[in-house]
Amino acid sequence: MVSRKPLIDQTGEIGDLSSLAKDNLKPFKSLPKSLKAKLRGRPKAGVTKESVTIRLSPEVVQSFRASGAGWQTRMDAALKDWLKTHKVAS
Repeated sequence: MVSRKPLIDQTGEIGDLSSLAKDNLKPFKSLPKSLKAKLRGRPKAGVTKESVTIRLSPEVVQSFRASGAGWQTRMDAALKDWLKTHKVAS
């Protein structure tokens, strides 16, 4: 029986993969659908957002950042709320 060393050590570092027998590796497409879904990451959102660069006053950014994780989403919601009551020139 072949002795196998763990691929990941106690610090979370991945060891040398060159010593692995290539016969033991499987192509991604041969994995079960349930495992493929887990490995592919998060599904694409129905509505995606657009990445932009914007300059804001420090007090606005600091205030939103101070509110914790998700501050960019809250800033997006605040701007959407503002748009409900204000007309923007096209």
